[in-house]
Amino acid sequence: MQARYECRICWHVYDPADGDEVRQIPPGTAFEDLPADWTCPVCDAARDKFIRLDDGDA
Repeated sequence: MQARYECRICWHVYDPADGDEVRQIPPGTAFEDLPADWTCPVCDAARDKFIRLDDGDA
């Protein structure tokens, strides 16, 4: 299972199992493999505004 990441601005969670429909990122794409210019699909925050969630977090 790949790690999920949460935006520290709007709390959107990027889940690799879902990908990112807004930016046409296919399911199964790890956060580390997102394009360098990828931003939060909700608030447009940069990738460095995301924090890794522990496996037990919802």
